[in-house]
Amino acid sequence: MSNSKKMGVVQLTTLTIVNMMGSGIILLPTKLAQVGTISIFSWLVTALGSLALAYAFAKCGRYSRKGGGMGGYAEYSFGKAGNFLTNYTYGVSLVIANVAIATTTVGYLTSLFGWQLSPLHIALATIATLWMATIPNFGGARITGRISGITVWGIILPVVGLSLFGWFWFDASLYRSAWNPHELPFWNAVTASISVTLWAFLGLESACANTDAVENPERNVPIAVLVGTLGTAIIYIASTNVVAGIVPNLQLANSAAPFGLVFAQMFTPEVGQAVIGLMIISCFGSLLGWQFTVAQVFKSSADEGYFIPAFGKVTAADAPVLGMIIITVAQTLLTLMTISPTLVKQFDILVNLAVVTNLVPYILSMAAIAVLLKSAATGAGELRLTLAISAVALLYSFYALYSAGQQAVYWGALVTFLGWVLYGFITSHKYDLTQKVEY
Repeated sequence: MSNSKKMGVVQLTTLTIVNMMGSGIILLPTKLAQVGTISIFSWLVTALGSLALAYAFAKCGRYSRKGGGMGGYAEYSFGKAGNFLTNYTYGVSLVIANVAIATTTVGYLTSLFGWQLSPLHIALATIATLWMATIPNFGGARITGRISGITVWGIILPVVGLSLFGWFWFDASLYRSAWNPHELPFWNAVTASISVTLWAFLGLESACANTDAVENPERNVPIAVLVGTLGTAIIYIASTNVVAGIVPNLQLANSAAPFGLVFAQMFTPEVGQAVIGLMIISCFGSLLGWQFTVAQVFKSSADEGYFIPAFGKVTAADAPVLGMIIITVAQTLLTLMTISPTLVKQFDILVNLAVVTNLVPYILSMAAIAVLLKSAATGAGELRLTLAISAVALLYSFYALYSAGQQAVYWGALVTFLGWVLYGFITSHKYDLTQKVEY
């Protein structure tokens, strides 16, 4: 690719911000309101941890000579087994995260149409949303990519606009009154919001996948990843905190469509409804793209012999349709298994589980970074700095695991152990009795 066709640092930074924001933020004000505005400290901790992760992944993307993203990074220290476990847990986390996105879409639909749904009806609506976002992908990636690239702005424009101009409606006394409504001890309050704030940053590692399409990647990829993560953090912190100074805490904590609520408060109910409509379209477009993406992740792993061959089968449109169907059936079962008294509670369970399974590849990648950098013969100063920052990323990752709670860690551990069983099954079929092969 010629330099004239490659992305510059500004384009890559913008792409990084768009990739991270997606649909992760639109239910956050409700979740954070349940803790209080003291959750701003959770944002600061997560922003620091995410910047450390972003820096480490930028270095991995620059120096890794193995394909496969985080799986390739982990392979430097943990071999093929580490590559498998990384890709497996990352794929599972995306499967879970997409259910959370579908749940968010349903929450905004209930607010738009004034529906009062039972927990079972919420689950059924979530399942219907998942299938409606899967079936259009049977035609291939081209249309899906175009739709997702346009619809994501339905979230970004209202959120960025609120971050910039919402302060004209901000009431400091309202914000102070929502500081710690449940009078939690300081660290309990901070810990209670860590998972949901990290959820908003998931995908930061994907920015390093564009190295081949960037001008001067050694300089521009680290800049774009760090500036993009920092810019996203500023938008998240500004938007969720300005909402807390416009809408009363109790009202916000019980809302299924918090951004629609704040725009209705600032302007008129009609404007709030219009914002809800935009976010539904955007959320569904994001889900459409992510359903295809997760099927591609499973396909890539199947092509490498890590997953069952069914995930690798494609149609004439180069779409892994059979894999999409298997994944959506699994998401249907997961939705039924996580039925909760309220939509927000179900979202909370899914987010915690998605975060736990996503942290496994983060931890494996950070643990392998020393071998990766030494294999690239980096300078001693760069090696020391990167290892120090990756140590911060590791500490944050384990803190995020702790904050997700025992139930999420328990189920995440079971999923991870199942991965080892699957890997043993796969390697047993690849083992050649006439020639020993190391995996």
